[in-house]
Amino acid sequence: MTRRVGAFPLSGETTRFCVWAPWSTRVEVRLGAGAPIGLESRGDGYHAADLDGCPVGTRYRFILDTEHELPDPASRSQPDGVHGPSEVIDLGQHRWADVGYRPRPLWQFVISEIHTGTFSGAGTFDAAMDELDELVAVGINAVEIMPVAQFPGRRNWGYDGAFPFAVQNSYGGAAGLQRLVDACHQRGLAAILDVVYNHLGPEGNVLGTFGPYFTDRYRTPWGPAVNFDGPDSDEVRSYFLDNARQWFSDFHFDALRLDAVHEIIDRTATPFLAALSRQSATLSEALGRPCHLLAESADNDPRVVTTTAAGGLGMDAQWNDDFHHALHTSLTTERSGYYADYTGPDDLARAMDEGFVYQGQHSTFRQSAHGAPSNMVAPERFVLFAQNHDQIGNRPGGDRLVTLVSTEQARLAAAVLLLSPGLPLLFMGEEYGETAPFPYFIDHGDPALTEAVLAGRAREFAPLAEPGHPLDASAEATFEAAKLDRSRRAKPEHAALWELHRDLIALRGAVPALQRSARSEARAWASGGVVTLRRAHEHGNVVALFNFSERPAEGRLPQAAMWIDLLAPDTAARVADAAVALGPWGFGVYRDVSPAS
Repeated sequence: MTRRVGAFPLSGETTRFCVWAPWSTRVEVRLGAGAPIGLESRGDGYHAADLDGCPVGTRYRFILDTEHELPDPASRSQPDGVHGPSEVIDLGQHRWADVGYRPRPLWQFVISEIHTGTFSGAGTFDAAMDELDELVAVGINAVEIMPVAQFPGRRNWGYDGAFPFAVQNSYGGAAGLQRLVDACHQRGLAAILDVVYNHLGPEGNVLGTFGPYFTDRYRTPWGPAVNFDGPDSDEVRSYFLDNARQWFSDFHFDALRLDAVHEIIDRTATPFLAALSRQSATLSEALGRPCHLLAESADNDPRVVTTTAAGGLGMDAQWNDDFHHALHTSLTTERSGYYADYTGPDDLARAMDEGFVYQGQHSTFRQSAHGAPSNMVAPERFVLFAQNHDQIGNRPGGDRLVTLVSTEQARLAAAVLLLSPGLPLLFMGEEYGETAPFPYFIDHGDPALTEAVLAGRAREFAPLAEPGHPLDASAEATFEAAKLDRSRRAKPEHAALWELHRDLIALRGAVPALQRSARSEARAWASGGVVTLRRAHEHGNVVALFNFSERPAEGRLPQAAMWIDLLAPDTAARVADAAVALGPWGFGVYRDVSPAS
């Protein structure tokens, strides 16, 4: 029998403690500096007690067999960091102002991915609230927050979290995160949280001392795999299912982004992710609002977004790395690493047309067949991006796309992303061409671990053709350099890029053909360096033309139709001829205004 674990305030100064510690015969809790208090064995490895004289704010640790004194593996607050005691907090204290809020349908999302520590100068949830209106102004309607589970130190991407239920203390803790989500909803912004269920960070991680949370049957690139399918995995699953429930119920998140689900290794007939999908559907009905799941997967597996009833994992959408890789190789000459598999515009057209580029053919980079057919997956099931935290940060200098290409190419990338069918995701500042790097950064307290991370990064970048060495991930200057500089938006070329993003996002909301599309209604093909995207709708078709060349080119519109230039509507320009001149790295988007349409 599984139970909710952690510390839960009841009434007055009474708190319920529950911990799963199947390897221990004696489990105690120490409140502050007091004497240990024994917990009762409740069977199946659970130990619990309701203790008086324990108000909100009490610090505590669990003691296992009088030997190990550790923070709570289900701690909701670590005010002194990963090595300090846990704290009793009440997640029900926040008075929500979003009672009438309901997110727009998922297919309408335009997402901004943000890192709390670098999104503002102060690097806190409250400081992030001050920047939300800027996102609304450009048309963004969803905010995806990179992981906030308690990690070591003050500087981290968030994927080294050691306490999945606790919110990073240096960001503002649980109360600060609740305020940020509430502020998003008051502005009509959906709130998405990035969560990590495939591993935990190495520093401060206590789960493996309490029970079989991890397995030695598999490994991930970041350490031991989570035990989702071995002995005692029912309780491990319950732990992570309860974690997802917390974000939806206690923090009002509209969606979770699940990190690297291909590293959640689970051979059971009902995989953890399918169970999570079913729980989210049940929770959505109970709460009266959607609880979406967006997965990052490197497998190009359409089963990720196939319903559980049809034998899939039931995710609502998944990230499409192929779209990014194809777009990147269409804009640059890079062909090292995984870019070796992509040829440019032909692959980009296939990503627009069918979803995945690799649908079972041989991958040179992987040296094996990769992927499965995705042409029956609706476009709205794919999250698309020209860059994200990984694609920027996993470069030696953390270079953003805008620093690698010309202004014209950056504008072309924006047009491709925002006119393609799918859910567009922008990395924070991308809408105005932020140039601050976003390199990997850490603040580990263990010097040996820091050295191991730096050595690993150096090995990772050694085969790449890019010059230079990776920035020092442990240096505070590396972190500080990653903070956004919104003053850049005032400069003419940055202002023009912001205005382009605003106009393209507005078109997505105003033009029916640029909204929800079935796969058969969004077709794309390449001819030389020109990619043509046709999006059909009964109220007027739209054709977008993209020139991936430094030389002028000619695009072709269907004949026997009259077309209006959607980016220059005030000129009342009509294109009657089938040929359209495109400048170097140029693009155009046209709507059929023939009488029959």
